[in-house]
Amino acid sequence: MKDSSRYQYRKWIILSFVFFVIIVYFIRLLFLQVFDDQWEIRAKGNALRYVCDYPPRGLIYDRNGELLVTNAISYDLMVVPRKVKLSDTLMNELCKILDISPEEFIRRFKKAKTYSPFVASIFDRQISDETHGYIEERLHRLQGFYVQPRTLRKYMTTSSAHSLGYIGEVNYNEMEKDAYYTMGDYIGKIGIEKSYEKELRGVKGCQILLVDNLNREKGSFQNGLYDTAAIAGKSLWSSLDKNLQEYGEKLMQGKRGSIVAIEPSTGEILCLVTSPSYNPDLLVGRERSKNYEKLHKDSINKPLFNRALMAQYPPGSTFKLVNALIGQEEEVINRNTTYSCHMGFAYGNRVLGCHAHASPVDLVFSIQTSCNAYYCRVLKAILENRSKYKNTKEAYDAWYKKVTNLGFGHKFNSDLPYELKGFIPESSYYDRYYGINRWKATTIISIAIGQGEVAVTPVQLANLVAIIANKGYYYSPHLVKAIGHVDSLNRLFNTKHYVGIQEIYFLPVIEGMEKAATAGTVRSAAVPGIRIAGKTGTAQNPHGKDHSILVCYAPVDNPKIAISVIVENAGFGATWAGPIAGLMIEKYLKDSVTRIELEKRIMDAVIY
Repeated sequence: MKDSSRYQYRKWIILSFVFFVIIVYFIRLLFLQVFDDQWEIRAKGNALRYVCDYPPRGLIYDRNGELLVTNAISYDLMVVPRKVKLSDTLMNELCKILDISPEEFIRRFKKAKTYSPFVASIFDRQISDETHGYIEERLHRLQGFYVQPRTLRKYMTTSSAHSLGYIGEVNYNEMEKDAYYTMGDYIGKIGIEKSYEKELRGVKGCQILLVDNLNREKGSFQNGLYDTAAIAGKSLWSSLDKNLQEYGEKLMQGKRGSIVAIEPSTGEILCLVTSPSYNPDLLVGRERSKNYEKLHKDSINKPLFNRALMAQYPPGSTFKLVNALIGQEEEVINRNTTYSCHMGFAYGNRVLGCHAHASPVDLVFSIQTSCNAYYCRVLKAILENRSKYKNTKEAYDAWYKKVTNLGFGHKFNSDLPYELKGFIPESSYYDRYYGINRWKATTIISIAIGQGEVAVTPVQLANLVAIIANKGYYYSPHLVKAIGHVDSLNRLFNTKHYVGIQEIYFLPVIEGMEKAATAGTVRSAAVPGIRIAGKTGTAQNPHGKDHSILVCYAPVDNPKIAISVIVENAGFGATWAGPIAGLMIEKYLKDSVTRIELEKRIMDAVIY
C-alpha cells in the first residue's frame, strides 16, 4: 500500500513537469509569433524594402511674402546591416566612391548595426548627384544598400540665421521624446525651425517595394495597397521684414550687440538682429558639422550666441521709464512733482552722481534730461511709503510685481526658443544678502537707474517701449504671424497683456521721451519728418567700456515700430545706439535712407 501510494505521487509529479514544459513552449511560441516581430521582419526583409517617403518641409516667408527658406533635393545612402554581403573588393570600391577610409566604413556599419540589424539607417548623408549616379550603377552588387531622396533647406537670404534657425540630425533623447523620428531624421534645432517643427515637418509616407536576391527593385508590394502618402509640411509667414533685417545686420557689422524691433499693435517682431552672426547656409549640407564646430569654437565673437534673446544687460537709464510709471501708479509722484538735483543724489556719506542740467526737475524734464537724482528719490519714495506699506520689504514686493507685469524677470513663452528671463531680484534675495530687515531703499538705490542687480534682455526692452506706445498693454513678442496660409493669423499670441498701470500715467512719460528726441539725449536718433519718443541708456560694464543703449518708438501719434538697440562697449547711448535706431526707423517707415554719410559712418565703424 505504501509503495503504491508513493508511485502514484511520482506519476503526478511527472505529469506536472510535462504540463509545465508544454506551457513554457506555448508561452515562448506566443511571444515569438505575437509579441516579438524580429522573425517577421527577417522574413519580410528577404523580399521587401520599406522606403520612407520624406515630405517637403514647409516654406518660410517674410511678412511681405518674400521667400526666406525653401527646399533642395538631396540623397542619403541607406543600409540594412543584416542584408549586407560585401567582399573586400566591393567595400574598397564603395569607400573610394564615398571618399572614406575602410576604418570609417566599419565604424559606420557598426553604428547602424547597433541601432538595428533589420531596420534601415543612414550610412552616408547628402551625397552629390555624381556620387548618387555611381552608386545607382552598382546597387545590384551592393546588397543591403539603397539610395533614398530627401529635402534639405536652402536659404534665400544671408541674414536672420538666429531667427530662422536650422535643422540637424535627431539625437537619442529627441527620438525617445517623439516616436515620429527614427535614426537619421532631421529636426529643427533653434529658431522658427524648432518652435514650429510639427507644422513644418509634415507627415512621412512609406513605400513597400519588392526586391530580388540581387537587391534590385521589382515593383510595389501588392500594387501599393499598404503604401502611405507623405503629407507636405505647412508653410509659415514670419513677422520679419527681410529688408529691415538685412539692413540692421549691415549696420551692426563690426560691432557686438543687438537690434530688436516690434510692431506695437500686434507684438510681431520686425527684426531680430544679433551681432556677430553667421550665414545660415553654413549649417546646411555635408560640411554642416565642420562649420558648426568652427562657429562653436569662436569664443571671441560667439556667432552662435543669440544676444537679442539671451544676452542679459543692466538696462541703465532706460529703466527710469519703469520707475516713472510705477511711481505714478503708487501715487508718490505726478507729472508736477519736482526734485532738486545738485550733480547727484547724496545718501549717508556717498553720492550717486548726475550730469549738469537745470534744477529743480519735474517728471517730464527728468526723462528729457535723464536725471539720476530724480529717480533715486522716486524709488526712495516708493519703498518708504508708510501710508501704504508697513515696511520696506512689503513696499519692494509691490514694486517687484509691477516690474514683472511690465515684462521683466520672466520669459514671454511665445515662439522664441532659448529665450532667457533676465533678472529682477525678489525681496528674499536681499534678505539673504543683507539679512532680514537689514536693508532699505538707499541700500539698493542703484536699481533706480537700472544698475546693480537688475538685468534685462534686448527683446524685453523693445517690449517695454511697445507697452508705452500702446499706453498700457502688449502682445507677447513673436516671430510667426501666419501658419498654412498667408491670411490665417497666428492666434497663439493675440491676447492683450495689461500691465496694471493707468493710461493717464503714460502721457507725461511719452511727452518726456518725445522731448528727449527733439531737445535731449535722444537727438542722435531723430529722423526729419517723423515724431520719435525715446530714451537713452548707458549700462555699466565691469569688463570694459560701458554699453550703449537706446529704446524708442515712432511715429508718436500712430506707433508702427518699437525698437531697442544695444552696442556693447560703445559708451554713451546717444553716441552709437541712437544713430542706429534712427536709421532703422527711417528705413522701415520711409523704405529708404537719405542720410548717406551717417549710414556710411555707422557701417564702417568697428567697435570691439
